[in-house]
Amino acid sequence: MAAELHVALVAADREVWSGQATLVVARTTSGDIGVMPGHQPLLGVLESGPVIIRTSESGTVVAAVHGGFISFADDKLSLLAEVAELSDEIDVQHAEQELERAKAEDDAEAQRRADVRLRAATAAR
Repeated sequence: MAAELHVALVAADREVWSGQATLVVARTTSGDIGVMPGHQPLLGVLESGPVIIRTSESGTVVAAVHGGFISFADDKLSLLAEVAELSDEIDVQHAEQELERAKAEDDAEAQRRADVRLRAATAAR
């Protein structure tokens, strides 16, 4: 079994993060999944939620991901997201304001997006 896997987190408009990792946890339509080196090949649909990447340097990268696909084979993991942003790119105060606005407007989709952004931002801290 390999000690690490190569991860590429790509959004529709940019490469968000790429590097070596020992574990990636993401939410799929079948539930949360953890991928480690040597995992069986997989292809799945990503649900909105935080993605947690444990890097080979004993660090953690957290991103808010909104939809897309996950693919793993030969110790290469691809996360192809519709929208993704790293936790340190998220303005927590702005995300909290978005959540309050979405609640006031009873906009379930906007509430979900703001909630995912907040969970990703706080998970990294």
